[in-house]
Amino acid sequence: MDERDIKILSAIANLGTGSPDRLHEETGIPKSTIYYRLNNLREEGVIKNDLYDIDYEKVGLGVTIIAEVIAEYDEGYHERVGEKLSNIEGADQVYFTMGETDFVVIARLGNQGMVEDLISQFEGIDEVIRTRSMFTISTIKNEPRLLKNFEFDTLEAIADAEDE
Repeated sequence: MDERDIKILSAIANLGTGSPDRLHEETGIPKSTIYYRLNNLREEGVIKNDLYDIDYEKVGLGVTIIAEVIAEYDEGYHERVGEKLSNIEGADQVYFTMGETDFVVIARLGNQGMVEDLISQFEGIDEVIRTRSMFTISTIKNEPRLLKNFEFDTLEAIADAEDE
């Protein structure tokens, strides 16, 4: 990745669109170059898809749960348990972590009944010893476009370090 790729990715994060017209307006990079680079970034797996951001509350999924899952340790358990957690309806993100907690699961659900069902499914996994869950009261920040959280210079320095 070079400076132009980083400018394009930053513009996508800031604008919330991959429209070559809008990216050209934002960056001054010629549209033909933007098309070419977007295609390359897709082929390289940097750009994974063209999904739109969705307001979860407006589709009835306004309850966010953050659950810590403690599991019984044994060889390969993180893959096995992680897969089982990932397959539970509503589990939006599953992370294998270091420390006292083995997994952190973030779920977006519609109501209290769905929360109870989610926790029951966690506890129904044989390797799960216990869970600890929290409801979010309000969302302070939830930026789906991660690059928007970084200055251009920081992204450029990261890209340069990757090239070394």
